[in-house]
Amino acid sequence: MSENVELSPTDWVRAQTEQILARGSTDGVEVLDRPIVLFTTTGAKSGKQRYVPLMRVEENGHYAMVASKGGAPQHPSWYFNVTANPTVTVQDGDRILPDRTARELTGDEREHWWQLAVAAYPPYADYQARTSRLIPVFVVE
Repeated sequence: MSENVELSPTDWVRAQTEQILARGSTDGVEVLDRPIVLFTTTGAKSGKQRYVPLMRVEENGHYAMVASKGGAPQHPSWYFNVTANPTVTVQDGDRILPDRTARELTGDEREHWWQLAVAAYPPYADYQARTSRLIPVFVVE
């Protein structure tokens, strides 16, 4: 991907991202034995490119971005970046998909992708139970 992309200030996220960059692939980089993908977003205020590793939730070549933040009361920082700048890059394995558009889901479409997300990573259901906010879900097409 790009050498000008900033890594997360969060230690475990940065370590996960560095592992992906060193391998050149998301293959073998997992959370609780579940695969992840790497998104590249653009900062809402800074305009800087940022890496966001998230659980792999995919259907028919489209990917979900689940803004769970582990069930915290506030959205993750990347949520605001994607809302302001919806063009993202997806890396799944060694395949890089540039210039995809993320859009936040509502209603039945959100529920469909939420069910896919929970099937891909069951702790999402626990995260939703921990917070009063409805965890946002984006589809990246």
